[in-house]
Amino acid sequence: MAEAHAAVAFSFSITHEGWDVNLDREVLHLVWQSGVRSWKKRIARLLNNVHNGIYPGHYSYLCVIIALVSAMHLNGLQVPLNLPPKLLTLCPSQTIYWQLGACTLSSLSYWLSAVYFLRYSLKMLFMYKGWMYEAQNKSPSLLTKLWLSAVKVLGGWNTPKLYSYQSSLPRLPLPSLHDTMERYLRSVRPLLDDSMYSKMVKLAAEFENGIGKKLQRYLLLKSWWSSNYVSDWWEEYVYLRGRYPLMINSNFYGIDAIMLHPTTNQAARAGSIINSLLMFRRLLDRQELDPILIQGLVPLCSWQYERIFNTTRIPGEEADKIMHFRDSSHIAVYHKGRYFKVFIYHRGRILKPPEIQMQIEQILKDQSEPQPGEEKLAALTAGIRTQWAYVRNKHFAKGVNKAALDAIEKSAFVVVLDDFPYEFDMNDPSKLDRYGKVLLHGRGYDRWFDKSFTLCIGTNGRLGFNAEHSWSDAPIIAHCLEYILLEEAENPRFDPNGNTLGNPEFTPPPPCRLSWDIKFDCQNSIEASLYVANTLIEDIDLRIYVHDRYGKGFMKGCRLSPDAYIQMALQLAYYRDGGKFCLTYEATMTRLYREGRTETVRPCTVESSTWVKAMEDKNTSLEEKIRLLRKACETHQKAIKDAMCGKGMDRHIFCLYVVSKYLKVQSPFIKEVLSEPWRLSTSQTPHGQTKRMDLKKHPKCISAGGGFGPVADDGYGVSYIIAGEDLLFFHISNKKSCPTTDCHRFARKIEQALTDMQELYTEYNQAAKM
Repeated sequence: MAEAHAAVAFSFSITHEGWDVNLDREVLHLVWQSGVRSWKKRIARLLNNVHNGIYPGHYSYLCVIIALVSAMHLNGLQVPLNLPPKLLTLCPSQTIYWQLGACTLSSLSYWLSAVYFLRYSLKMLFMYKGWMYEAQNKSPSLLTKLWLSAVKVLGGWNTPKLYSYQSSLPRLPLPSLHDTMERYLRSVRPLLDDSMYSKMVKLAAEFENGIGKKLQRYLLLKSWWSSNYVSDWWEEYVYLRGRYPLMINSNFYGIDAIMLHPTTNQAARAGSIINSLLMFRRLLDRQELDPILIQGLVPLCSWQYERIFNTTRIPGEEADKIMHFRDSSHIAVYHKGRYFKVFIYHRGRILKPPEIQMQIEQILKDQSEPQPGEEKLAALTAGIRTQWAYVRNKHFAKGVNKAALDAIEKSAFVVVLDDFPYEFDMNDPSKLDRYGKVLLHGRGYDRWFDKSFTLCIGTNGRLGFNAEHSWSDAPIIAHCLEYILLEEAENPRFDPNGNTLGNPEFTPPPPCRLSWDIKFDCQNSIEASLYVANTLIEDIDLRIYVHDRYGKGFMKGCRLSPDAYIQMALQLAYYRDGGKFCLTYEATMTRLYREGRTETVRPCTVESSTWVKAMEDKNTSLEEKIRLLRKACETHQKAIKDAMCGKGMDRHIFCLYVVSKYLKVQSPFIKEVLSEPWRLSTSQTPHGQTKRMDLKKHPKCISAGGGFGPVADDGYGVSYIIAGEDLLFFHISNKKSCPTTDCHRFARKIEQALTDMQELYTEYNQAAKM
């Protein structure tokens, strides 16, 4: 096996003439370069950590302070607190060197005091959230103006890096038990009849006045002690302890910018995108990526960016774990049932697009057959987690199987070169539906669902990704996708023939075919996992609805939030589809706080249900329908702002439940709350997270967004993206086994709801002009 020999740096044997040593200088050189690159990264990380540790201060200010304090002391002037003379009393002599040393230590004390004062002042300022609740079309209040000025002054001392604001972000506040009970009861009022609502009121009161107080005290202690009282438990109990298959149930997908099709050459597109991803990784390693700031001032937590690359989810019998590696010098590539290890560095630099294209072309031309069990190996990552953990420990813990598995799990990311095209046609919606299903689950065995993300590329050069959910939320990977698409839009990447621009500077190292020794019983386990995956695939249905009649331009013209407008349309569509209201989940971010992830917004409210019923009542006047819609949207917007500001209820109740399980106490209220299914699970895919994404300059960079599977067996999973002024995408999923749900029918209901809302406002505006 040539690939096994290539991985050995040196070998030796004992002969009658003594030691016979064979050195492979090329491999030793690769080892040397890897070490040099690793140390460069360590030094860069150290410098960045120091930079972030003293932000918003800077070393230059320390030098200025040392000069000023030394000048004042040597000229007989008293400095603040008179520190140099006090320090000199502890020195053995009063020479100029000891005086300068005392001045330096005094300056360091002044400087560190100023740094911590600025940092904690920023943290106090970032705790203020009044600016979020003020109308954007009105002048800010005096308090907000003063707050804006203070943030600009304190935050403008130094240029921030990606993680500079982490220590200045406040902790997620813990809501009071009473407020959470009130919010919960209001959220379920439209879903319950009078008798059931009275029962819930009684259960909530018993919980609040009983065991809830004890649980809240423990949670209060955790909120003081930890940097975020939710995120670690959310990651562990919602994701890592789940024993269900990741495919469809947890992982999500994202689609290429469908109007941007720079080349139909699969190898060339792969070379370009892989290079862009590696450049993005380098920006992360060096922390040269700008932090995302709301209104250019308020930072979002950047904690989740740390695990985009070199990360995999390791299966366990009771709980999985996230394994993040400091560095990786290769990627793993899957094509026609074979796995390849592809090196991405040469002499300390990232391979250029034409050099990576050469490597990908070698893989595409490779005619070797998959080894026994290799083709469908990834089905293990699509099956039951406990079974995968057992098989991994039994068959992949040593030997060639462990080495090959390490090559995949320790790769920067996984690339899948599919042997069919990803098609999109506005005149044939079924093609886009198939596109989404290919990325959501593929064939069940051709995506490595454990990796942080798998890059998928079709034969026509279109791409997408499948992402594991435990390590981060969708906005992080969406930011990464946005970066690589902008790189192609802003910089010429391909020649007229569709190949990457430029010529290779050298012949890159050839892809290394991974070797496996998969026994018969292991192959049976793979087939068993594939059966589970196929059962899930056969049951899932997906519809990607493209709405191009109008978009956020019309919604803003109605003086309504586009997100609230769409959520009201979904409420109307679901009511028409099922004849009733349901518990609705919308995710919003809590990254205004340190290590924040998401909180739940419940769009089904008293106000939204009242408006929906009014829309179905022919006797309700036009003006009343408009008034009720605006009130419902205002309520929804306030709920989103509350959730973003730590005033949500669902994460609080979740953490109370975790504490109750640790204390082994039962709560009828929590049991009732957690038994409610989320029949309508929704999420908005962010678009244009940075200033670079300007659709006026790059109109073809409009993304189709991505989607996920339904949360409930009898529910819908709906992801939507407001892609432009006149374009919306809805990714709607459901299970075929449920007789009451149909994603194609629901898409038509959404279309009709959006049409009715447009006609409602059009008729209202016409009546107002008369």
